[in-house]
Amino acid sequence: QVQLVESGGGLVQAGGSLRLSCAASGRTFSRYVMGWFRQAPGKEREFVAAISQNGASTAYADSVKGRFTISRDNAKNTVYLQMNSLKPEDTAVYSCATRRYDYESVSENPRVYAYWGQGTQVTVSS
Repeated sequence: QVQLVESGGGLVQAGGSLRLSCAASGRTFSRYVMGWFRQAPGKEREFVAAISQNGASTAYADSVKGRFTISRDNAKNTVYLQMNSLKPEDTAVYSCATRRYDYESVSENPRVYAYWGQGTQVTVSS
C-alpha cells in the first residue's frame, strides 16, 4: 500500500498563493495516477486536479482551471499543487490520492482512487 502525507497548507489572503506537496512512500510511485481533492465544511469531497504517471496528462476542475497547477516529481515521490489567485471559496481540507498502480486514466471520480492522505487545511481569508 501507499502512504501519502500532504503539507503546505495554511492561511492566506484572497489573491495569494500556496504550494501543496504530497509525499508518497513506496517504490512504485511512478506507476500511479495522482489526484488532488478538497472538502469544505458541510460540503462533499470534490475533485481538484489529477496528473498521469509521467505528468503528460492533467485534468482540472472548472473552478480551479487557470489558477491551479498540478505537477509531479517521480524522483522525489512527490506531487504538487500550485495554487494561485486563491479565493475564499477555495477554503477546504486538501487531500492527495492515488489510483491503483498501472491504471492510466486521469479521473475526477474519487471512487477510483485507492489511497488517501490525511489532508492539509487551506484557509483563504477575504
